[in-house]
Amino acid sequence: MTFTDQLGQAVHLPQPPRRIVSLVPSQTELLFHLGLADSVVGVTKFCVHPKQLCKAKTQIGGTKKVNFEKIAALKPDLIIGNKEENDRSQIEALRKHYPVWMSDIVTLADALDMIKLVGEMTETIANAEALVTELTTSFQPLATNSLSVISAAYLIWRKPWMAVGSGTFIHEMMGLAGFTNVLAAKTRYPVVTLEELAEAAPQVILLSSEPYPFTAQHIAEIHELCPSAVVKQVDGEIFSWYGSRLLLAAPYFANLRSEITATLL
Repeated sequence: MTFTDQLGQAVHLPQPPRRIVSLVPSQTELLFHLGLADSVVGVTKFCVHPKQLCKAKTQIGGTKKVNFEKIAALKPDLIIGNKEENDRSQIEALRKHYPVWMSDIVTLADALDMIKLVGEMTETIANAEALVTELTTSFQPLATNSLSVISAAYLIWRKPWMAVGSGTFIHEMMGLAGFTNVLAAKTRYPVVTLEELAEAAPQVILLSSEPYPFTAQHIAEIHELCPSAVVKQVDGEIFSWYGSRLLLAAPYFANLRSEITATLL
Protein backbone atom coordinates (compact mmCIF):
# COMPACT_ATOMS: atom_id res chain seq x y z
CA MET A 1 0.00 0.00 0.00
CA THR A 2 0.96 3.63 -0.36
CA PHE A 3 0.80 6.06 2.55
CA THR A 4 1.43 9.80 2.60
CA ASP A 5 3.57 11.26 5.38
CA GLN A 6 3.16 14.69 6.95
CA LEU A 7 5.59 16.21 4.47
CA GLY A 8 3.36 15.08 1.61
CA GLN A 9 5.78 12.34 0.53
CA ALA A 10 4.44 9.00 -0.71
CA VAL A 11 5.70 5.96 1.22
CA HIS A 12 5.25 2.60 -0.52
CA LEU A 13 5.00 -0.50 1.67
CA PRO A 14 4.63 -3.86 -0.11
CA GLN A 15 3.46 -5.40 3.17
CA PRO A 16 2.80 -4.30 6.77
CA PRO A 17 6.12 -3.26 8.35
CA ARG A 18 7.76 -5.82 10.62
CA ARG A 19 11.25 -4.29 10.96
CA ILE A 20 10.87 -0.66 12.01
CA VAL A 21 13.66 1.78 12.84
CA SER A 22 12.55 4.86 14.78
CA LEU A 23 14.66 8.00 14.64
CA VAL A 24 12.62 10.01 17.16
CA PRO A 25 12.29 9.30 20.92
CA SER A 26 8.69 10.48 21.15
CA GLN A 27 7.61 8.31 18.24
CA THR A 28 9.58 5.34 19.55
CA GLU A 29 7.55 5.44 22.74
CA LEU A 30 4.39 5.70 20.65
CA LEU A 31 5.27 2.57 18.66
CA PHE A 32 5.66 0.57 21.86
CA HIS A 33 2.38 1.99 23.19
CA LEU A 34 0.62 0.83 20.03
CA GLY A 35 1.84 -2.72 20.65
CA LEU A 36 4.71 -2.85 18.17
CA ALA A 37 7.51 -3.94 20.53
CA ASP A 38 8.32 -6.97 18.40
CA SER A 39 8.42 -4.91 15.19
CA VAL A 40 10.76 -2.16 16.40
CA VAL A 41 14.34 -3.24 15.68
CA GLY A 42 16.30 0.01 15.91
CA VAL A 43 16.13 3.19 18.01
CA THR A 44 18.34 6.22 18.72
CA LYS A 45 20.51 6.64 21.80
CA PHE A 46 18.02 9.27 22.96
CA CYS A 47 15.09 6.83 22.92
CA VAL A 48 14.65 6.15 26.63
CA HIS A 49 10.96 5.32 27.13
CA PRO A 50 9.98 2.64 27.92
CA LYS A 51 13.42 2.03 29.38
CA GLN A 52 13.71 -1.75 29.29
CA LEU A 53 12.22 -2.12 25.82
CA CYS A 54 14.49 0.58 24.38
CA LYS A 55 17.58 -0.98 25.97
CA ALA A 56 16.78 -4.26 24.22
CA LYS A 57 16.86 -2.66 20.76
CA THR A 58 19.82 -1.82 18.54
CA GLN A 59 20.99 1.78 18.88
CA ILE A 60 21.56 3.35 15.48
CA GLY A 61 23.17 6.62 16.62
CA GLY A 62 21.56 9.95 17.45
CA THR A 63 18.66 11.85 15.96
CA LYS A 64 20.99 14.16 14.01
CA LYS A 65 23.70 11.63 13.18
CA VAL A 66 22.58 8.10 12.37
CA ASN A 67 24.84 5.13 11.72
CA PHE A 68 24.03 3.99 8.18
CA GLU A 69 25.89 0.69 8.57
CA LYS A 70 23.91 -0.26 11.67
CA ILE A 71 20.66 0.61 9.92
CA ALA A 72 21.63 -1.46 6.88
CA ALA A 73 22.37 -4.46 9.11
CA LEU A 74 18.86 -4.24 10.57
CA LYS A 75 17.27 -4.43 7.09
CA PRO A 76 14.35 -2.16 8.01
CA ASP A 77 11.15 -2.24 6.00
CA LEU A 78 10.14 1.14 7.48
CA ILE A 79 11.99 4.08 9.02
CA ILE A 80 10.04 6.70 10.95
CA GLY A 81 11.48 10.19 11.46
CA ASN A 82 10.56 13.83 12.03
CA LYS A 83 11.24 17.01 10.05
CA GLU A 84 12.58 19.00 12.99
CA GLU A 85 14.46 16.33 14.88
CA ASN A 86 16.30 14.61 12.05
CA ASP A 87 18.90 15.84 9.58
CA ARG A 88 17.41 16.42 6.14
CA SER A 89 20.43 15.21 4.18
CA GLN A 90 20.54 11.97 6.15
CA ILE A 91 16.81 11.40 5.63
CA GLU A 92 17.23 11.93 1.89
CA ALA A 93 20.08 9.41 1.85
CA LEU A 94 17.96 6.86 3.73
CA ARG A 95 15.04 7.37 1.32
CA LYS A 96 17.19 6.00 -1.49
CA HIS A 97 17.25 2.59 0.18
CA TYR A 98 14.26 2.31 2.53
CA PRO A 99 10.66 3.48 2.96
CA VAL A 100 10.91 6.57 5.19
CA TRP A 101 7.83 8.12 6.78
CA MET A 102 8.25 11.64 8.21
CA SER A 103 6.16 13.55 10.70
CA ASP A 104 5.88 17.34 10.94
CA ILE A 105 4.47 18.41 14.31
CA VAL A 106 3.64 21.98 15.29
CA THR A 107 0.19 21.67 16.86
CA LEU A 108 -1.68 19.18 18.99
CA ALA A 109 -3.84 18.42 15.95
CA ASP A 110 -0.65 17.51 14.04
CA ALA A 111 0.33 15.12 16.82
CA LEU A 112 -3.08 13.43 16.89
CA ASP A 113 -3.01 13.14 13.11
CA MET A 114 0.46 11.57 13.27
CA ILE A 115 -0.73 8.98 15.79
CA LYS A 116 -3.62 7.93 13.55
CA LEU A 117 -1.44 7.81 10.43
CA VAL A 118 1.16 5.64 12.15
CA GLY A 119 -1.64 3.40 13.37
CA GLU A 120 -2.98 2.96 9.85
CA MET A 121 0.46 2.25 8.43
CA THR A 122 1.36 -0.34 11.08
CA GLU A 123 -2.07 -1.98 11.30
CA THR A 124 -2.59 -0.79 14.88
CA ILE A 125 -5.36 1.65 14.04
CA ALA A 126 -7.67 0.48 16.86
CA ASN A 127 -5.00 1.24 19.47
CA ALA A 128 -4.14 4.52 17.76
CA GLU A 129 -7.75 5.69 17.67
CA ALA A 130 -8.22 4.74 21.32
CA LEU A 131 -5.15 6.81 22.22
CA VAL A 132 -6.36 9.80 20.19
CA THR A 133 -9.77 9.64 21.90
CA GLU A 134 -8.14 9.52 25.34
CA LEU A 135 -5.85 12.44 24.52
CA THR A 136 -8.65 14.53 23.05
CA THR A 137 -10.71 14.00 26.19
CA SER A 138 -7.83 14.83 28.51
CA PHE A 139 -6.98 18.08 26.71
CA GLN A 140 -10.57 19.29 26.41
CA PRO A 141 -10.68 21.05 29.81
CA LEU A 142 -7.44 22.88 28.99
CA ALA A 143 -8.69 23.98 25.59
CA THR A 144 -11.87 25.45 27.09
CA ASN A 145 -10.61 26.81 30.41
CA SER A 146 -11.41 30.43 31.23
CA LEU A 147 -8.47 31.04 33.56
CA SER A 148 -6.43 34.20 33.13
CA VAL A 149 -3.33 33.68 31.01
CA ILE A 150 0.11 33.95 32.61
CA SER A 151 2.89 35.52 30.53
CA ALA A 152 5.92 33.28 30.20
CA ALA A 153 9.20 32.59 28.44
CA TYR A 154 10.53 29.07 27.90
CA LEU A 155 14.30 28.49 27.76
CA ILE A 156 15.92 25.42 26.22
CA TRP A 157 19.64 26.29 26.14
CA ARG A 158 22.42 28.37 27.70
CA LYS A 159 25.60 29.79 26.09
CA PRO A 160 23.89 31.17 24.18
CA TRP A 161 20.53 31.48 25.87
CA MET A 162 17.93 30.02 23.54
CA ALA A 163 14.20 30.24 23.94
CA VAL A 164 11.03 28.97 22.30
CA GLY A 165 9.24 31.12 19.77
CA SER A 166 6.13 30.60 17.69
CA GLY A 167 5.78 27.87 15.09
CA THR A 168 6.88 25.16 17.52
CA PHE A 169 5.12 22.37 19.36
CA ILE A 170 6.37 23.70 22.71
CA HIS A 171 4.73 27.05 21.92
CA GLU A 172 1.48 25.19 21.35
CA MET A 173 1.84 23.34 24.64
CA MET A 174 2.57 26.56 26.49
CA GLY A 175 -0.75 27.92 25.29
CA LEU A 176 -2.64 24.81 26.36
CA ALA A 177 -0.95 24.98 29.76
CA GLY A 178 -2.27 28.52 30.22
CA PHE A 179 0.81 30.54 29.34
CA THR A 180 1.16 33.26 26.74
CA ASN A 181 4.61 33.25 25.14
CA VAL A 182 6.23 36.69 25.46
CA LEU A 183 8.60 35.72 22.64
CA ALA A 184 5.86 34.73 20.20
CA ALA A 185 6.96 37.48 17.80
CA LYS A 186 10.12 35.43 17.26
CA THR A 187 9.98 32.11 15.42
CA ARG A 188 11.41 28.68 16.14
CA TYR A 189 14.21 28.79 18.74
CA PRO A 190 15.67 32.30 18.91
CA VAL A 191 18.86 33.29 20.70
CA VAL A 192 18.04 35.84 23.40
CA THR A 193 19.85 37.74 26.13
CA LEU A 194 18.77 37.98 29.73
CA GLU A 195 18.39 41.71 29.12
CA GLU A 196 15.85 40.95 26.37
CA LEU A 197 14.01 38.62 28.73
CA ALA A 198 13.89 41.30 31.40
CA GLU A 199 12.50 43.77 28.87
CA ALA A 200 9.81 41.28 27.80
CA ALA A 201 8.83 41.08 31.49
CA PRO A 202 7.36 37.57 31.67
CA GLN A 203 5.65 36.63 34.90
CA VAL A 204 7.22 33.19 34.63
CA ILE A 205 10.43 31.85 33.07
CA LEU A 206 10.28 28.11 32.43
CA LEU A 207 13.55 26.17 32.25
CA SER A 208 13.26 22.93 30.30
CA SER A 209 14.83 19.73 31.63
CA GLU A 210 16.07 19.01 28.10
CA PRO A 211 18.11 19.43 26.00
CA TYR A 212 20.07 21.64 28.44
CA PRO A 213 20.34 20.47 32.09
CA PHE A 214 19.44 23.69 33.91
CA THR A 215 20.30 23.82 37.63
CA ALA A 216 19.62 26.00 40.67
CA GLN A 217 22.68 28.04 39.71
CA HIS A 218 21.01 29.09 36.48
CA ILE A 219 17.83 30.05 38.32
CA ALA A 220 19.90 32.42 40.47
CA GLU A 221 21.65 33.81 37.39
CA ILE A 222 18.33 34.58 35.71
CA HIS A 223 16.87 36.08 38.87
CA GLU A 224 19.62 38.69 38.96
CA LEU A 225 18.29 40.36 35.80
CA CYS A 226 14.66 39.22 36.07
CA PRO A 227 13.97 39.57 39.81
CA SER A 228 10.19 39.89 39.46
CA ALA A 229 9.77 36.66 37.43
CA VAL A 230 9.03 33.26 38.87
CA VAL A 231 11.74 30.94 37.50
CA LYS A 232 10.78 27.29 37.46
CA GLN A 233 12.27 24.08 36.09
CA VAL A 234 9.80 22.01 34.07
CA ASP A 235 9.67 18.58 32.44
CA GLY A 236 10.84 19.15 28.88
CA GLU A 237 9.58 15.78 27.70
CA ILE A 238 6.02 16.67 28.58
CA PHE A 239 6.25 20.00 26.73
CA SER A 240 7.96 18.62 23.63
CA TRP A 241 7.18 14.92 23.15
CA TYR A 242 4.21 14.44 20.82
CA GLY A 243 3.50 10.72 21.11
CA SER A 244 1.88 8.72 23.89
CA ARG A 245 3.75 10.80 26.52
CA LEU A 246 1.01 13.36 25.89
CA LEU A 247 -1.11 11.23 28.23
CA LEU A 248 0.84 12.87 31.07
CA ALA A 249 0.51 16.41 29.75
CA ALA A 250 -2.95 17.58 30.82
CA PRO A 251 -2.62 16.69 34.53
CA TYR A 252 0.97 17.95 34.57
CA PHE A 253 -0.06 21.30 33.07
CA ALA A 254 -2.95 21.64 35.53
CA ASN A 255 -0.64 21.06 38.50
CA LEU A 256 2.03 23.36 37.10
CA ARG A 257 -0.49 26.12 36.53
CA SER A 258 -1.81 25.71 40.08
CA GLU A 259 1.68 25.85 41.60
CA ILE A 260 2.69 28.95 39.67
CA THR A 261 -0.60 30.73 40.32
CA ALA A 262 -0.14 30.17 44.05
CA THR A 263 3.38 31.61 43.82
CA LEU A 264 2.20 34.71 41.95
CA LEU A 265 -0.55 35.53 44.45
